[in-house]
Amino acid sequence: MKVTPIHEPSELIMRLAERVRAARSKAGMPRRELSELSGVSPRYLAQLEAGEGNISVLLLERVASALELRIEDFLVSGTPFSEDTQRVAQLYQGAHSEVQGKIRNLLAPQIQTAQRAQRVCLIGLRGAGKSTLGKGTAKALRLPYVELNNVIEEQVGMPMSEIHGLYGQDGFRAMENEALNSVIKDHSRIIMAVGGGLVNDPETYANLRAHFHTIWISATPAEHMQRVREQGDLRPMEGNPAAMDQLKSLLQTRTPLYEQALAQVNTSNRPEQSSINDVLAVIAKHRFIDKPGP
Repeated sequence: MKVTPIHEPSELIMRLAERVRAARSKAGMPRRELSELSGVSPRYLAQLEAGEGNISVLLLERVASALELRIEDFLVSGTPFSEDTQRVAQLYQGAHSEVQGKIRNLLAPQIQTAQRAQRVCLIGLRGAGKSTLGKGTAKALRLPYVELNNVIEEQVGMPMSEIHGLYGQDGFRAMENEALNSVIKDHSRIIMAVGGGLVNDPETYANLRAHFHTIWISATPAEHMQRVREQGDLRPMEGNPAAMDQLKSLLQTRTPLYEQALAQVNTSNRPEQSSINDVLAVIAKHRFIDKPGP
């Protein structure tokens, strides 16, 4: 094992010296001014820039702060970050999760595409038409179709109403992610639909977007409500005159989350087959699935 002599500056110390010098020069800041802003003596700064000072982490953080940098910018290995890179990093850190996701997709499209395989998932509020469109799309592409809620029921061995009553929202969300992982493991080519509330769990939703090409199936609040009633579920309106206002509020709250999907199909005022064709067109356009199944 090679041992660096005590008198020989380490690679880290020399890199640190170079980056402090470059940062101060770029800022056009005399060493004395940097000393006043950071509280580190000019003599210590001179030693630091010469590669002769073993500065403490706390003092180095002061120097970085005075130069409007992060301590990591001095210590990270490789080529020092350019001003543009630092600015982009700062903007990314302060961006909304939706924007961060889009940036990751743009920077690593091949990795993301490979991870998603040829899985497509339809998301959206109840009554959007996910089940109908999912079944029709899967049939046209000759691919398996699953509803994640059905997978959960099969794994737990009880209906959804009992699962919610017995395990509560947190317990259900954990089961939802577990069921999602099982689908990912078992299928590389599949059409799936998920419950409208999955997007509220950041971990599960991130897992879904990482492994599925997501399509938001949207509709007007009135159509959402009407379709649920047509399915025989009168609960949204029965004894609750404010149900429509609540649905609109729910849709407004979840819209930023649904917008993180890779594509959107609006089913408003569209016949069933036309909406299925719209989903198929989106899949073909973005090449979510290469060809129909056998």
